[in-house]
Amino acid sequence: MEMQRISRTEDCSPFPIPGLAADILHMRVKEGSKIRNLLRFATARMQAEARDSNGTSLRQVVFSGSGRGVTKTITCVEILKRKVGGLHQVSKLYYKTVNEVWESPQQGAPGITMERTVPAICILLSKDPLDPWESGYQPPQTLSFAALKMSRCSVRWCRCPCHDPV
Repeated sequence: MEMQRISRTEDCSPFPIPGLAADILHMRVKEGSKIRNLLRFATARMQAEARDSNGTSLRQVVFSGSGRGVTKTITCVEILKRKVGGLHQVSKLYYKTVNEVWESPQQGAPGITMERTVPAICILLSKDPLDPWESGYQPPQTLSFAALKMSRCSVRWCRCPCHDPV
């Protein structure tokens, strides 16, 4: 018989990015999160038409994920950067402690508590400029993919990734 997880808790460590507003939009990405749902919500909040309770548009959003949610977190951020455009980014990697309690289906069998350390990522996206000297900073993308493709290589017979096969 297999053990069954009955609870999972993560440490509530503060964001590794300094100076975040207390009311910032925080998108927690989990392994089972649906990317389209996360992006629909975040995109609507970051669009110029979206206003908060004070009548101002949302200027920043933080995406965070841990364990198997890290790759999904990065995917969400990259898609949102293309949809909204002009976003400054700061990315921080860190570790989280996760506690899991498992119990056996057999009566009287002892349960197990496991403490694991898992990788995590926290990514701040901002319409406003961020400190370019902050580690993990990335400026907004300014070139479109087509412009980037054309600017890389001018040789017609080239087989580099910037060209479609001839």
